[in-house]
Amino acid sequence: MNRRVVITGLGTVNPLGLSLDEYWQNLAAGKSGVTPFSRFDNSTMSVRFAGSVRDFDHLPYFQDAKMARRMDRTIILGHVSGMLAYEDAGLKDQFNPELTGVTMGTGMGGVGVFEAETELKKERGHKRVSPFFVPMVIPNTVAASIAIENNFQGPNFVTVTACASANHAMGEAFEIIKRGDADIMFTGGAEAALREVVIAGFANMKALSTRNDAPEKASRPFDADRDGFVIAEGAAVLVLEELEHAKARGARIYAEFAGFGQSCDAYHITAPHPDGSGGLRSMRMALKSARLNPEDIGLVNAHGTSTPLGDAGEIKAIKACFGEHAKIILVHSTKSMVGHSLGAAGAVELVADIPAITTGLIHPTINYETKDPDCDLNYVPNQAIEKKVNAILSNSFGFGGHNATVVIKRFEG
Repeated sequence: MNRRVVITGLGTVNPLGLSLDEYWQNLAAGKSGVTPFSRFDNSTMSVRFAGSVRDFDHLPYFQDAKMARRMDRTIILGHVSGMLAYEDAGLKDQFNPELTGVTMGTGMGGVGVFEAETELKKERGHKRVSPFFVPMVIPNTVAASIAIENNFQGPNFVTVTACASANHAMGEAFEIIKRGDADIMFTGGAEAALREVVIAGFANMKALSTRNDAPEKASRPFDADRDGFVIAEGAAVLVLEELEHAKARGARIYAEFAGFGQSCDAYHITAPHPDGSGGLRSMRMALKSARLNPEDIGLVNAHGTSTPLGDAGEIKAIKACFGEHAKIILVHSTKSMVGHSLGAAGAVELVADIPAITTGLIHPTINYETKDPDCDLNYVPNQAIEKKVNAILSNSFGFGGHNATVVIKRFEG
């Protein structure tokens, strides 16, 4: 079977917004969601800022408030995004539970609970460890929580491929619907890894920007003065639906989910392959899956983390994939505004590009000030533009050499 798949619902909570409208408005305005960070004493740390979700009340999104209080923040962010997507899709009771599933991505799962309970055990002994420790920590709870809340009995799992996790989850959801194993899939990613041990780990390996004096300017993909990524938390969920099912219930269709590709660098556990060959294979596979030519793509949402090696390697891959069209195509990085939400990044970024399909509004790459001769494409610098695009390619690459690329396009019945 080769059924068509469309996007009919969206939900997100991230550093730039707790709703779709707030998120899209702040993206269009070129605002930064990166701020000083002080959930714990970080006065001696080299990095003291992050992209954090603020003023956030999750309890209204759970039927069982007691259980909601026993969940790791990663699960909470994913659950709320799933409920927002459910509402946005207008599903109500128009679905078969056995043909509705969930695939989510997360890089670290319940790392917050893991850190907190480990400290509690050290201070007060093993008998004080929560009996809910295991379900709060295991990554698959991110998908299970959404399914339990809504009685989704179809395929359900979590992908864990570092920063490629959400793109892998969305790609697998796409394939599940295409082959007929489900009619509807809730899919995306969630991450809440703003914990002392995680930030210290990334900082000590010199992966993070250290612009403590100007956090809002720290994430600067493709800029010559980039010095590392900005860690963030957040989540996003998309509702993917088989086309005829969506039409039958009169669903609003944002776009068509057209293609998925994946590969592995097989090179290094943290460094990307310097020639970008893994990312190139992933992009070519996604284009083949979407049955599109390189010149059909109008916009690339780059992985664009703001690291010296990562950005340069990705640009090599984009140039190799698109050839002469690379001089014309628009490339931007949502991470310049929201930071890098690790396993959730791909979904947060794909939601950011829906307006480019529906209204032609393309958000900027902010903090682009000094040109890098090795990164010489059009990055929509600093201000949003209006331009009609018919198809978008979005990259996510992760530690371990994992590469995942998705393609969406304007829906035409």
